[in-house]
Amino acid sequence: MATPDSDSLLAEQLLRFTRRVHRIQKRHIEQCGLGVTPAQSRLLRTLAHWSSPPRMADLAERLEVVPRAVTTLVDGLEAGGKVRRVPDPANRRVIRIELTDDGRKALRELREARRSAAAEILAPLNDDQREVLGGLLDTLVDGAPERCSQGA
Repeated sequence: MATPDSDSLLAEQLLRFTRRVHRIQKRHIEQCGLGVTPAQSRLLRTLAHWSSPPRMADLAERLEVVPRAVTTLVDGLEAGGKVRRVPDPANRRVIRIELTDDGRKALRELREARRSAAAEILAPLNDDQREVLGGLLDTLVDGAPERCSQGA
């Protein structure tokens, strides 16, 4: 039976594991030599899933960050030639963000970096353990909806 202390321990283990995952992924991304941060990598991956170039507000919503954070990420990626701002054909006041050829190439290299990071992270687990972990993570990610407690 779970106790508050055991739940706290599990929460701490998850936080430590999350930090380890971020450190390993960051190292693998840096080894690519693309000059892309983990946050920029996430934006590139998100951008790749749109069928047409999204607005910055759309990216901010999908990434669950404030629009200003997306502006900063796009500025860096644009300076590196990985994305470009393009006017919306229907409303020239609206700016959309699209991947460049260099951005698509960077995505391919970043995918390989993420694969090698995942291999390093999961190396201690056998196939059965990986399957169990995947099921547990699915349960946690898809868990009960967040609730706000209302004062009575």
